[in-house]
Amino acid sequence: MTTEIKVCMGSACFAKGNQENLAFIQQYIEENNLDSEIEIIGSLCENKCSDGPRIIINDTEYKNITQEKIIEILKG
Repeated sequence: MTTEIKVCMGSACFAKGNQENLAFIQQYIEENNLDSEIEIIGSLCENKCSDGPRIIINDTEYKNITQEKIIEILKG
């Protein structure tokens, strides 16, 4: 089963850290040879800016996401 990671690319989430989070996720995928298991998708602003930065992994929304939280989630 492929894991889908949707990264909010709206200006607020991007400014609050999703630019760095996106690069971090891409690096994590590459370093762990997960290219065939994880798909990254960008999304437009969903008007939940106060909760940013936001990502959605397999339909589960994560708010105020940090790189530490991303590692915890992906290692599950």
